[in-house]
Amino acid sequence: MKSSCVLILLAPLLLPGCASSSSRLIGPARPSISPAEVGIYRTPPPHYREIAVLDASSGAQFFHGTPQGEAEAIERLRVEAAKLGANGVLITLLSDRSRGAIGVGVGGGGVSARRGSVVAGEGEVSGGAPLVSNAAEGIAIFVPNDY
Repeated sequence: MKSSCVLILLAPLLLPGCASSSSRLIGPARPSISPAEVGIYRTPPPHYREIAVLDASSGAQFFHGTPQGEAEAIERLRVEAAKLGANGVLITLLSDRSRGAIGVGVGGGGVSARRGSVVAGEGEVSGGAPLVSNAAEGIAIFVPNDY
């Protein structure tokens, strides 16, 4: 039981470690820039060049994603794009992504005897919660300054 309590207390500390990001080049990369120079686009700008397909997620939360998690995932896209020299990210998908579940079960039983009477008792408690992170996908793009 003591180890179950420790797991329950440590689980929230382990959740942020589930965040990730990745990129796959589909065009030539450019010299890297600051993430602050990367714009976020929900609709395509008039002229741009595609550099990479990006994928990012936030740290896991219990039950569903959060607005803060969405902002974290978008920021991870921005950082990945900046590494590739893209000055924009065209968002293609924002969603919740399942990361598994955490379950806890505690059981016990016992028998006690006292002057001719026997008392038996058992008990069990269990529960679980899904882990979900915010996911963001996009295309790292280069938008010429004249647009």
